[in-house]
Amino acid sequence: MADRAAILADLKKSIETWDLNLVKEATQQAIDAQIPISEIIGDGLGKGMEVIGVRFDKAEIFLPQVVAASKTMELALKILEPLMTAGAGSLKGCVVMGTVEGDIHEIGKNVCCAMLRGAGYKVIDLGPDATAQDFIDAADENEAQVLGGSALMTTTLEAQRELVEAVKEVEGPYKCIFGGAPCSQAWCDEIGADGYSETANEIIGLVDKLVQ
Repeated sequence: MADRAAILADLKKSIETWDLNLVKEATQQAIDAQIPISEIIGDGLGKGMEVIGVRFDKAEIFLPQVVAASKTMELALKILEPLMTAGAGSLKGCVVMGTVEGDIHEIGKNVCCAMLRGAGYKVIDLGPDATAQDFIDAADENEAQVLGGSALMTTTLEAQRELVEAVKEVEGPYKCIFGGAPCSQAWCDEIGADGYSETANEIIGLVDKLVQ
């Protein structure tokens, strides 16, 4: 039986090399070794996606490779789905996630969605270029507690502020959390957000705290 570190390393590598066979094998090994889903995603698959994100930003790889890596991640999540939904009767809450208006970068947001699903949350993924109204409509429909908006470009940070203001305007009972490369704790404090997540791994603790 492969040890925990080797399995997690294989999971990470499978995403970095968009290797569908390896991801199937490593995900099954992780399940057999009873590695918690949060670790499978956070310390294995998610780490691979982080590498993909960095390599894409440096133009070492391009969109087709990012798509291939995302598809590899999706396959792993499909295999993990029965374990995630096993606890679905006791979902911890609902989170609406999206990349804010004007921004199309999805890698970090997708990893965060996977982390939250693995941690027992219902996640509504709005995809890229989501307006403040999109967030509020989805939150209303799904009785969400938390809205998570990702921005990867400095020019789209302002859309995070707009989301906070839109929530105040409708007096929604939602907590707004943000992340993304140009985003920071100081920025979140300035715009009156409820939380900041620097990495995908941090998002579970942050949402747990806000949903209690």
